[in-house]
Amino acid sequence: MAVGANKRQRVKHPAIIRAAGLDEDAIQLVPTRDRAAVGAMLKMSGVIDVIVPRGGASLIERVQRESRIPVIAHLEGLCHTYIHRAADPQKARAIVLNAKMRRVSICGATETLLIDRKAKAMLPPILADLRAAGCEVRGDPETLAIAPEAIAATEEDWRTEYLDAILAVRVVDGIAQALEHIDRYGSHHTDAIVTGDEATAERFLREVDSAIVLVNASTQFADGGEFGMGAEIGISTQRLPPRGPVGAAELTTYKYLVRGNGQVRP
Repeated sequence: MAVGANKRQRVKHPAIIRAAGLDEDAIQLVPTRDRAAVGAMLKMSGVIDVIVPRGGASLIERVQRESRIPVIAHLEGLCHTYIHRAADPQKARAIVLNAKMRRVSICGATETLLIDRKAKAMLPPILADLRAAGCEVRGDPETLAIAPEAIAATEEDWRTEYLDAILAVRVVDGIAQALEHIDRYGSHHTDAIVTGDEATAERFLREVDSAIVLVNASTQFADGGEFGMGAEIGISTQRLPPRGPVGAAELTTYKYLVRGNGQVRP
């Protein structure tokens, strides 16, 4: 839904809109790429109820800084998969490969792999799978000792949403260090743990402050359609509602209808 001061353009297929019982003008496009239009839109509080910005970090930051209208922020998907020492090796291989390589350009793609030092024996086959799929690995010193062909990771790699066939890999002492890494570098979007230990899984679910937290599943399930919510507008990384996948229901407001017959408050 968009409204602009310049000429407006109806969306294609108005019959679909009519079939839903809506006015054809209910959904419109603003045919401009002029950045000045963004500034004008952010001040249209009497016309626009909510803004859901989709784009780079600079756009999101500008909208949050300048808008006089409520904003549902969709920030980077700097997602992590953490392999705990109690992980099933075959599940770990399948989950990591899917989480990174199924579609590398979506916000739910894993960008950093964390693995317990006591689970390092699982790393060589995981890296072999990634290499065979065409993924570039950037690792810490312990990862490089296992895979000399990998590229040395820098501090910037832990902060990067690649949206490409590139994965940063770090060996950690255990769940405490994994949680610290995710809290420091993550974007509070989607993070996953692979483990057969129920207590560790529950701790991860409880302590990772992300919109979506998974146990023994690929981060690529971070999608409104997969959650049964229909078409997704975005995945909100803010803490107040709506958080996570945002569909039509999450954008719906409400009002209270009170019917009385003369009641007054004492």
